Amino acid sequence: MKLISEQKAIELANARKAEFATEIGERFEHRAKSCVTCEVKGSCCTDVHFVNVRITRLEARAINAVLAELPQEVRERAEERIARSAELLKNEERAEAKFACPLFERDLGCLVHGKAKPLPCITHACYERPQDLPPDELLAAEEAEVLKLERRAYGRNFAALPIPLALETYG
Repeated sequence: MKLISEQKAIELANARKAEFATEIGERFEHRAKSCVTCEVKGSCCTDVHFVNVRITRLEARAINAVLAELPQEVRERAEERIARSAELLKNEERAEAKFACPLFERDLGCLVHGKAKPLPCITHACYERPQDLPPDELLAAEEAEVLKLERRAYGRNFAALPIPLALETYG
């Protein structure tokens, strides 16, 4: 296996994610409730019983790169949320760990949307009927492709961790 730079792997992963987001948007999101008309904007990202997204080292590095480009005050607020969530997660049993996404800012939305959004977040929308959801196999296949890129960048895969822990651990 020929290794590639981390930056190249991030670029390839982000390109794949953009294509994946387009596919999900075209094939499935028209069946979901619009975020624009949501009564409680961001509730899907901030509900601690719902989020619990895990990300790879490569995804964490991509997210941290996007966060580094944000205006200082926005970045600092995100860093505070990440640190607070990571601390809570460290004190919980891993199987029971729950968190609100620290990448969501009420007035701005997802801070990494369109740049480094985690794969599970791309597939999520408020679907009324279970049959309208994107099949789990689509997400699993895309996650497998990102894992291949991670192996090409680092020579191996790292544990997928909850977003706050991954951002701190793989920072």
